[in-house]
Amino acid sequence: MARDKPSGTTKFLNKYAAFSLLVIDEWLLDEPDESTRSMLLELLERRYDQASTVFCTQYAQKDWHQRLGSGVHADAIMDRIVHNTIWVETGGHNMREHTAGQVKA
Repeated sequence: MARDKPSGTTKFLNKYAAFSLLVIDEWLLDEPDESTRSMLLELLERRYDQASTVFCTQYAQKDWHQRLGSGVHADAIMDRIVHNTIWVETGGHNMREHTAGQVKA
């Protein structure tokens, strides 16, 4: 939506680059298009070595590059993510599936 407004992308990037902690939930649920990849790259570049970003996702880290389009933008985005990173693996257990299978009384 930011792309459709005058100076929208700049305002979006300035706003989200300024947070000391940014949590991106459902990371790569939808595969980003080229303009979204460009905006992600710029956002991560602005935050690199300046602020913390948490990525919450159901996808394995090994699949991120492909979901980002496997091109040059994907390479650059992944470079900014993997350096100075702490990975927290929560395992393969899917709590959504687990709780969906329980019947509430």
